Amino acid sequence: MRKFYALLLLCFVVHNSVAQSYSRPSEWKKYRKELYASLGSSNFLGDLGGSPNAGKDYSPRDLNFSQTRSAFGFGARYKIKRWINVAGKFDYLILKGDDATSDNPIRKNRNLNFRSSLFELSSRVEIGFQSSRTSGNKYGIKKNYSAASKNITHNLFGFVGIGVFYHNPKGKDASGKYVALRPLHTEGQGLPGGPKQYSPVSICIPIGVFYKLNINKKYTIGFEVMFRKTFTDYIDDVGSTYYDRAALEANYGLQSAQMADPSRGDIYGASLPAADGTAAKRGDKQKDFYMSFQVTAGYIFKQKRKSARLRSKF
Repeated sequence: MRKFYALLLLCFVVHNSVAQSYSRPSEWKKYRKELYASLGSSNFLGDLGGSPNAGKDYSPRDLNFSQTRSAFGFGARYKIKRWINVAGKFDYLILKGDDATSDNPIRKNRNLNFRSSLFELSSRVEIGFQSSRTSGNKYGIKKNYSAASKNITHNLFGFVGIGVFYHNPKGKDASGKYVALRPLHTEGQGLPGGPKQYSPVSICIPIGVFYKLNINKKYTIGFEVMFRKTFTDYIDDVGSTYYDRAALEANYGLQSAQMADPSRGDIYGASLPAADGTAAKRGDKQKDFYMSFQVTAGYIFKQKRKSARLRSKF
């Protein structure tokens, strides 16, 4: 979080130290509105899968790149000032985590997995800088390059916002079929001593940075990296302790008990209560986290001129 705020401060300082005009100082006001689409990849940082080390949901060091999946999105941006924008975006991401792909012996023995389609709607404030349009380099080696370069504008912005997302985690059973996990109450949700049932809708804080090139006054290409801090620990359906297997089977059926604890048995008693009755740990207390890297392409709308009113001579 501190690194992000430092990035915003850097962008602000650069804004005040770099020339920020088009060919005319106020010309940017004609090009405030932009629509853009994005395509790329998504990754999950939570309880399942991850690196051989102890899990840290907020650390990129825990990324398991074999679980990288697709991300798609589209958004709208409005330029308030040369250095500040507001934007709204819809994203569709596929998140996945699988203990079987981890080299951590505890995670591998736990043997849990999930896949989820996540739908996210967010708004954000963007702060940064946009470089000047040049008049071309008359001493350039190639005149055509010089002519094209004068229309290119560089943009570097950091952003923070708020979003809401829907998720529906599914797990792969022994037959290889994916089944919805939330209805199975795998951690004893709703039973004595169990946690409350989690909601499929939750809030997130999107934080990130984007860079783009205005190829001309209409078209842009670039990329964005976005991290999401969430307020739920159940994107992967894992967040607490193991619940009594017999109670799960009696109340929610055999499939609930099987999906709650498919452990491999490599570590004896790993999912059983301790001698004092304390339930075994199934997940950690950290909230889940996910991220995306996407390439963007946009179209900028030029503001229409106001029609001049004809003055009557009489």
